[in-house]
Amino acid sequence: MPASKLGQQGMMSKKVAIIGAGASGLTAIKSCLEEGLEPTCFERSTDIGGLWRFTHDIEEGRGSIYSSVATNTSKEMMSYSDFPMPNDFPVYPHHSKILEYLQLYTEHFNLRKHIQLNTEVCSVMKNSDFDTTGQWNIVTEKNGIKELATFDAVIVCSGHFSDPYLPLNSFPGIELFKGRYIHSRFYKTPENYLGKTVLIVGAGNSAGDIAAEISFTAKQVFLSTRQGTWIVSRISHNGFPIDMVLLRRWTTWLKNLLPFALSAKLNAKIFGRWFDHSNYGLEPKNRLKNPVVNDYLPCQILHGLIKVKPKIKEIKETSVIFEDNTETGRLDEIIFATGYNATFPFIDDPVMKLNENPVSMYKNVFPINLAKPTMAFLGLIQPLGSILPTTEIQARWAARVFKGAVQLPSTGMMEAYAIKSKKKKEKWFGSGKAQIFQAHYIEYIDEVSKEIGNHPKILSLFFTDPRLALKIFFGPCTSYQYRLTGPGKWHGAREAILTQWDRTLNATRTRVIFKNHGTRSVLPTLLVFCTLTAAVYLGYKQLSFKKKNCNQYFSMIK
Repeated sequence: MPASKLGQQGMMSKKVAIIGAGASGLTAIKSCLEEGLEPTCFERSTDIGGLWRFTHDIEEGRGSIYSSVATNTSKEMMSYSDFPMPNDFPVYPHHSKILEYLQLYTEHFNLRKHIQLNTEVCSVMKNSDFDTTGQWNIVTEKNGIKELATFDAVIVCSGHFSDPYLPLNSFPGIELFKGRYIHSRFYKTPENYLGKTVLIVGAGNSAGDIAAEISFTAKQVFLSTRQGTWIVSRISHNGFPIDMVLLRRWTTWLKNLLPFALSAKLNAKIFGRWFDHSNYGLEPKNRLKNPVVNDYLPCQILHGLIKVKPKIKEIKETSVIFEDNTETGRLDEIIFATGYNATFPFIDDPVMKLNENPVSMYKNVFPINLAKPTMAFLGLIQPLGSILPTTEIQARWAARVFKGAVQLPSTGMMEAYAIKSKKKKEKWFGSGKAQIFQAHYIEYIDEVSKEIGNHPKILSLFFTDPRLALKIFFGPCTSYQYRLTGPGKWHGAREAILTQWDRTLNATRTRVIFKNHGTRSVLPTLLVFCTLTAAVYLGYKQLSFKKKNCNQYFSMIK
């Protein structure tokens, strides 16, 4: 919306600066436009896409991916809430398909005119009257020319995958190593590792992917992990995508209903059911650890091409000794998949030093100690689910707050929430650098949706639209559920939910089989659920009856 136009309340539109034109930045632009704000997005590189725009060269300040990256969340779970991925997209798209999707999204909602490419944000500073206006002064540079502009709000969408975390002090003897070592950020393709012995340090998704890929051509691959991890396949029961099977409201409801110890045991059983992780050296110390999605790693371990080892004890000139006193033998390369720092060098404010203060953010979005809530961060979270719908709902919330349609709690209430949330996360995920950003997917987006006012009203739907209610409660928790009602309501949301399995299976049915596949019904799940509930109830009644009879019997004896 041009600055000359009036907003919905007869006032000038608020100007919002958006830093980064990746998946988070694009949905931030759209969310601002939906709320009548005036967004300007600054992107330092030559095009949109952020992390998903693969290049062979490493660009400063932008996330980097390797050539073979494919998503570990299915396309339906990964789609924005009012823009499903095309029918012919594969269930787990290659990174090039995600970039194509982001381009389609940009063109469909006419977002490009709000993006300034090749424009670097040099600094973001509070205006002199910030405590009154909440405004920010932003210095940008394009073609060597710097400009200063004032904005009413800022959304930071630059992500946290550009500053490698490489704690070399934790690896004694690294300075003696005569081979080559890099951070996983700089890994692109496996050709350079042909016939070599390689050590991968870490147990996240990147470590698993790189170890598996290199193992096809390397002489030997070692995978060093301190804590271990669960490994799950993309393919679940009957060949359905695992996230569409696991990420359902009824499973979340059951998890929260059960005692913590039982819920934790169930969690470990689900993630460990593919194979016995202890036999592969992978069983995690923290049995609640988020899983790694990898279809090849266990097979490569079985082939002997990957050997899982414990923490590094010492690095020598041509080898590595592990905590169990085993040694690699002659080692050529080390790849450290040790994560990233959440740094924002263009913001000079102690409030933003997230690494030193893990409870400084309200629900991972708003800095707590700002006098005015006019800055938001998107994507500073690692949900057990897809990041695109997560950042989208964060963007919708931020736009509503900037507009003035939603108020944040007091500073004291936000601090209390942050401390409570931190304790809850530590209980589930443990304490550590990476655990700061972890979250249960459905619980988190439900929390944010309630802030916005677009949380699906499931109970009332059971009376007004039972078919849809069943799909929402027992089916996959796709993002379309957050467009059924409230601000930003989309009239295509119901149809998108009812047809989500058609879009999922369409891409795999490339050979016609004369059999009635149909879409997956929730009725069997509902019947099982009702049967289990009835069984528990009848068991309880029977136990009470037996107890009553026993009491009567003993009374008679007495």
